[in-house]
Amino acid sequence: MVFLTIPSGETLSVDVNPSTTTVSAFEQWAHRCIGIPPPLLRRSLRLRNPSLLCGDSPDSGSVFLSELGVGRFATVVVHVPLFGGTQGAAPPKPRLEFLNSKPPQNYVAGLGRGATGFTTRSDIGPARAAPDLPDRSAAAVAAPGAGRGRGKPGEEDEDEEGDEKGYDENQKFDEFEGNDAGLFSNAEYDEDDKEADAIWEAIDKRMDSRRKDRREAKLKEEIEKYRASNPKITEQFADLKRKLYTLSADEWESIPEIGDYSLRNKKKRFESFVPVPDTLLEKARQEKEHVTALDPKSRSAGGTETPWSQTPVTDLTAVGEGRGTVLSLKLDRLSDSVSGLTVVDPKGYLTDLKSMKITSDAEISDIKKARLLLKSVTQTNPKHPPGWIAAARLEEVAGKIQAARQLIQRGCEECPKNEDVWLEACRLASPDDAKAVIARGVKLIPNSVKLWLHAAKLEHDSVNKSRVLRKGLEHIPDSVRLWKAVVELANEEDARILLHRAVECCPLHVELWLALARLETYDNAKKVLNRAREKLPKEPAIWITAAKLEEANGNTAMVGKIIERGIRTLQREGVDIDRESWMKEAEAAERAGSVATCQAIIKNTIGVGVEEEDRKRTWVADAEECKKRGSIETARAIYAHALTVFLTKKGIWRRAAELEKSHGTRESLDALLRKAVTYVPQAEVLWLMGAKEKWLAGDVPAARAILQEAYAAIPNSEEIWLAAFKLEFENKEPERARMLLAKARERGGTERVWMKSAIVERELGNVEEERRLLDEALKRFPAFFKLWLMVGQLEERLGHLEQAKKAYESGLKSCPNCIPLWLSLAKLEEKVNGLNKARATLTMARKKNPQTAELWLAAIRVELRHGNKKEAEHLMSKALQECPNSGILWAADIEMAPRPRRKMKSIDAMKKCDHDPHVIAAVAKLFWQDMKVDKARSWLKRAVTLAPDVGDFWALYYKFELQHGSDENQKEVLANCAVAEPKYGEKWQPIAKAVENAHQTVEVILKKVVVALGREENAAE
Repeated sequence: MVFLTIPSGETLSVDVNPSTTTVSAFEQWAHRCIGIPPPLLRRSLRLRNPSLLCGDSPDSGSVFLSELGVGRFATVVVHVPLFGGTQGAAPPKPRLEFLNSKPPQNYVAGLGRGATGFTTRSDIGPARAAPDLPDRSAAAVAAPGAGRGRGKPGEEDEDEEGDEKGYDENQKFDEFEGNDAGLFSNAEYDEDDKEADAIWEAIDKRMDSRRKDRREAKLKEEIEKYRASNPKITEQFADLKRKLYTLSADEWESIPEIGDYSLRNKKKRFESFVPVPDTLLEKARQEKEHVTALDPKSRSAGGTETPWSQTPVTDLTAVGEGRGTVLSLKLDRLSDSVSGLTVVDPKGYLTDLKSMKITSDAEISDIKKARLLLKSVTQTNPKHPPGWIAAARLEEVAGKIQAARQLIQRGCEECPKNEDVWLEACRLASPDDAKAVIARGVKLIPNSVKLWLHAAKLEHDSVNKSRVLRKGLEHIPDSVRLWKAVVELANEEDARILLHRAVECCPLHVELWLALARLETYDNAKKVLNRAREKLPKEPAIWITAAKLEEANGNTAMVGKIIERGIRTLQREGVDIDRESWMKEAEAAERAGSVATCQAIIKNTIGVGVEEEDRKRTWVADAEECKKRGSIETARAIYAHALTVFLTKKGIWRRAAELEKSHGTRESLDALLRKAVTYVPQAEVLWLMGAKEKWLAGDVPAARAILQEAYAAIPNSEEIWLAAFKLEFENKEPERARMLLAKARERGGTERVWMKSAIVERELGNVEEERRLLDEALKRFPAFFKLWLMVGQLEERLGHLEQAKKAYESGLKSCPNCIPLWLSLAKLEEKVNGLNKARATLTMARKKNPQTAELWLAAIRVELRHGNKKEAEHLMSKALQECPNSGILWAADIEMAPRPRRKMKSIDAMKKCDHDPHVIAAVAKLFWQDMKVDKARSWLKRAVTLAPDVGDFWALYYKFELQHGSDENQKEVLANCAVAEPKYGEKWQPIAKAVENAHQTVEVILKKVVVALGREENAAE
């Protein structure tokens, strides 16, 4: 295929093979399909190879296109000659004369047009040396003997001298390479150079790495030697500061103050004394005189004002002290601090004017300006009420209350129909005149609810207030606010009569109907609610109140019918049933004590607007939210309705049982579980919950009966067998437990059954039977690591350490990734063969189980036990590099660090693993050591909340409360720990699984762990 570009600019594709297509065939195709003359195309092809297509010879048409350089997918452009004959090439434009001339001295290009002040590449030179170019200047052309490539005349001698020396003296000297720096500056940087540089760089790195460890060790040694010879002041007195906690309060008080002995304070300062002016002394004498007569200005104001000229201002100290107080009060008054921002309330500006006090001459001038402005407002627009109110409040601020009353009186005359003006006039008036002012206001505006309410507020006894409000109701009978106010003042009988009249005047207000229904008897209340339903057919509150009424009178059977009928009626009236709002009404009914109404609302509205496939998830989420808000009856009703729809869903039954367990009674929980196992007999967890509740209640026979029923329903359930074993074992019935486990083993028991059997024999002290059971279990389940651990522990108890080692090694062959086996073997090696063997064991464990924090921590503690602190720190740094998010490693790093560095270590740990309970417990210990009791308590509480099944945190929390808490706090920790039932923990598990503690309660084990923690701390000290 070849592309052909024609004179019109279009490019066409020609499906020809350049190797087999001749020029003449190509010309004929172009003439036939496109209409291009053959000579025109021949001329375009001749441009590609003029030697093959010379003239118009007949042999030129047999030339193939490929011989002309036209390959596949090549483009042939058809050139059209200019009309009028072939034109020659255009002569080159002559260069301007000044371009060939030498520039004048001190010439700067672009200076005339201001194009200076920036740097271009011509200023700093190219990256590589530019090739020699011929000089086309006039001088070079005219110079005799000058040829191409020979340079300017006069430079030959210098070049020859440079060639003789071998280098150029003007070349830039390099400090490292000398004058050889520019020998290969013009050479290209190819792949061989790149490869050579990479090889040399690798060699340099290799040589540097061989000396790196020795250099770093030497540097570290020098730093430690320098720090030892030049310790910081904080390190010198660190031990003394740690001993300060032994001082008593009296010793603290007896420590003398250091005082200020600096040279700055020893210098005697220059003091100058200036005599007091006589005018200031005379002014102070006049201020202390007792005045027995009023100033004329004061008499003109009625003696109630103090003229500004008589205000004492010469107490300069008081003025300076009061300035800051005035400023702070003003800022507090005019603004409010919300999240660090100052927010001014524009709506309350006029109200705040009355509390402002004049404190300076500047404010006096501001008041004068404001007075002029407001005067202009009231004169230009006297019918504008806010202008009169603002003017009156300004005078009130200025302390001229009489002028304020006069202004607001004029405002009442100009705006008699505005209630805000009358309310302001009543506020400014004296208590005796306020009633008269408000009386004039209600005469002019009898339909103003605000004025009538304010008039009632001015009265002091309930009778007069009620009389005023009833007078207002004569003018405004449809005012709900007036009806509510007068009903609140009346007794029950009068309130009922008033409400009857109120619902006649305001039939569309539901609150009045509901208030009347609450005051009426049962029969009358039903009539009232029926009338309200007729007036307000779209109001759901009426139906809910009717249901509550029936429930309060014992007719619980009618509650569900009323709610169901109400919802149908509301839907018929076009009311949208909002599921969320109805659930809020159900919670409100629960808080009011109407449980049946709550249940009826949930039953009839919980499924509104919920897709069928989303019902289970949505209802469970609703119940959990109600449980969090404390609406237990609402959550119980949601679960009850969900269980009528999903009878065979084990998860809903379990959640409902947990709700009853935490907020119900034992009887209700037992009834629920009985019902649950009836519908879901294959649910092991429900059977086990029922048996456990009976056991906790002390009814062991009932628990046995439940487990027997469970076994009948699920005959091959391992969980039920183990639950029956635990029931007998915890109630100190080892023989019954042994029989149960024997039956379970006969029926093909799992590894857990065999393990529990060995535990029973260990409890009874039958070593041979325990060994037999373990050996037989290992033949059946060699990959169950707990059996290997029990064999090793058995041999350790008997003192057969070599047999224990063989057991652990055999277990690791079957379970090479079992961390407890590696830790037990390392501990045994440390006990028998010392540090080196234990170190080797842990190293092998880390190689087979990389990124395992427990193995790193064990290795670190082995080194610490043998006093190798440096090696322990080295291992800790490696461990944190391999496991950067391990909480147990960070917690151990915090405890290993010196006391001044623990704070920074804890900050780094919190950045890496913020929500790890081990780190949180370690930070709590720091607060505990610093005697920050409240912070330590909150962090310990956070740790036990994040990991309630770790017993070590509970022991630490309880030990803290024993030292710093009250009896109530200690009892609370014990109770919460008993509820959590912890099972894990480095200190907890060995004590809890000891033979002597097999039947101990959680509280007893917790106290033993606390004792063990105390012994460990004493040993560390």
